Amino acid sequence: MRQSRIAASVSSLLLAVACTFTGAAAAQAAPETAALGYVALGDSYSAGVGAGSYFGSGIACMRSSRSYPALWAAAHSPSSFTFTACNGARTSDVMAGQLGPLSRRTGLVSITAGGSDIGFSSVMTTCVLRGNSKCLSAVAEARSYTDNSLPRDLDRLYTAIRRKAPAAHVVVLGYPRFYKIKGSCVAGLQDTARSAINNAVDHLNTVIAKRAADHGYSFADVRTAFSGHEICSGSPWLRSVDLLALTESYHPTAVGQSRGYLPVFTHAS
Repeated sequence: MRQSRIAASVSSLLLAVACTFTGAAAAQAAPETAALGYVALGDSYSAGVGAGSYFGSGIACMRSSRSYPALWAAAHSPSSFTFTACNGARTSDVMAGQLGPLSRRTGLVSITAGGSDIGFSSVMTTCVLRGNSKCLSAVAEARSYTDNSLPRDLDRLYTAIRRKAPAAHVVVLGYPRFYKIKGSCVAGLQDTARSAINNAVDHLNTVIAKRAADHGYSFADVRTAFSGHEICSGSPWLRSVDLLALTESYHPTAVGQSRGYLPVFTHAS
């Protein structure tokens, strides 16, 4: 009887020791497998076009140290930070050339995508150079693409992101309205064109938000943050047309990145 009690005590002790070692091993392994890295994907609005101070290694993509991804990474020190967003990137470009750094250890992903797909750069060129009627037609074509093709493009991209980074919290950021209507501008586009452009941005954001939600991603709406800071406002955070730096036209300034995009992303992340 005494031997049985001793055997039972020894067995209990061995089990406790085994559990202790197992728990310690799990505690040590957890940080190694935790999803902590941050990857910034997307188009010119994530790259920081318009904010200046472009990294030499990413000069072709115009990646800026003043962009919201770079500012967020500097403030939060993630375990790793990979910045692949690029000027002019469509959803297909993001899929083909930006998803390589994603992995099971990626904890956070940010992305802006869709504006290049619907051709906002060419729309704004048309609006500036070809008059009100041509501008409205170009905006209508962009809205048609937004409805008929963009949802499919976004679905492909969002599915690819989840496949490569299954543990990541993905934040999809939208776009600000370009113009303050009846603002301080005394020249340039007519307000009918400006309103049509703003409405197209709103519609684009609605489509992006719906696709993001359907994939379980967070949508971060920057329009409220930029309200009162559009082109033709008293303190714009967006660049108007600049013939000496056309690529930077209609993009957030450094202040637009730090006071518009950054706080919205920080809240959503």
